[in-house]
Amino acid sequence: MAADALTIPLLSVNVSLAEPGIYKNKETRSGINKKPVTGPIALGPAGLAGDEQADLVNHGGPDKAVCVYSCAHYGHWERVLGKKLDYGAFGENFTVDRRIENEVCIGDVFRLGEVKLQVSQPRQPCWKLAMKWGLDELPSLVLQSGATGFYFRVLEPGAVSKGELVLIERPKDTATVAEANRILFIDKDDEDGIRQMLAIQALSEGWKERLRRRLEKRKAE
Repeated sequence: MAADALTIPLLSVNVSLAEPGIYKNKETRSGINKKPVTGPIALGPAGLAGDEQADLVNHGGPDKAVCVYSCAHYGHWERVLGKKLDYGAFGENFTVDRRIENEVCIGDVFRLGEVKLQVSQPRQPCWKLAMKWGLDELPSLVLQSGATGFYFRVLEPGAVSKGELVLIERPKDTATVAEANRILFIDKDDEDGIRQMLAIQALSEGWKERLRRRLEKRKAE
């Protein structure tokens, strides 16, 4: 795909401070309840101004500065949940309008106004999505569907607002978000696929470490 061949409409920018919640009778905190903001908002290496993650081990950080999800998937989840979904419904910072997992690749660099962003890894939905919608199996359903979304790291910071994400660069050796999901979550014994993913320079270090451990475990078996 040529660098100018992919443009993704950005419909909403969403943020939330961490809020108290209850999951399986335990008190917790989460920033899953993202709401749209109006006008430009500052975006830096740590994420959007006014956005917060309660669990900084598994959420946030430079490789997960911006969570991206497509409202093209909302219709399916509205049927599953029996509820109307608004922008930010899956805890995403950027709500886009295109089925992205089979088109976007790890390491893709996008321009959004003055900001430059790079795809770092797919999203792995966790129990906080289950808490938000009251459906314990929702994270597993998302993984099974492949409609996971992905994360951006910030290469050049600045102010962002809804507009268009324009692909400006794609690495030679890469894989789609869908392929990365397949290797990590579905075909876990695909050693060639694991090695292919490990060769992708832009893949987040967290994902690389998980894949290295998987290879080491298979060698020890």
